[in-house]
Amino acid sequence: MKIGKLGRDQKGFSLIELVIVIALTGLITAAITTTVFQVFNMNTRTANRMTAVSQVQNAGKIVSEDILEAQSVNATGSPSFSLNLTWTDPASGNRSTVIYTLVNMPTGALQRLQRSVTVTPVEGAPTTTVFIVAEYIDPDPTKTSCEPAGVLQPGGVLTFTVTATVGDESETRVYKVEPRPGS
Repeated sequence: MKIGKLGRDQKGFSLIELVIVIALTGLITAAITTTVFQVFNMNTRTANRMTAVSQVQNAGKIVSEDILEAQSVNATGSPSFSLNLTWTDPASGNRSTVIYTLVNMPTGALQRLQRSVTVTPVEGAPTTTVFIVAEYIDPDPTKTSCEPAGVLQPGGVLTFTVTATVGDESETRVYKVEPRPGS
């Protein structure tokens, strides 16, 4: 066996070819990594957006239903948000009072929209139920409010604006609700 010089029929990679292959591999790896991070980032943004939309839709649905039922509507303007609704069930005579307020979330400046319902039967003790309607609500009075402030006059329209912010994604909806006739 002969050891020494490579013959013309033997092939190998030159140093320049190896450097080019390593550089191309690095570029392809960087492109794939960037794409994967963009996909993850887009998924997070999409999930945040859908959460914000869901929160404002849920708040709007429940508040609108209560306003339509209400015989008396009283909204508190800024700086604190409060919406008080009352009605009497014609069949049972039970009186319902619903109070919407913003309460702090465990962390951060965003708040939760809380619904407190007190039902006072014709006879018996009142019962109160409290639950959270929506989270991630922006308490800024320009972003979450009820207009006009004060007692809503017959034939008036209540404008309920609500904004939810999740991560960098924000959603605002404006609901215009006219209470039932005769309220």
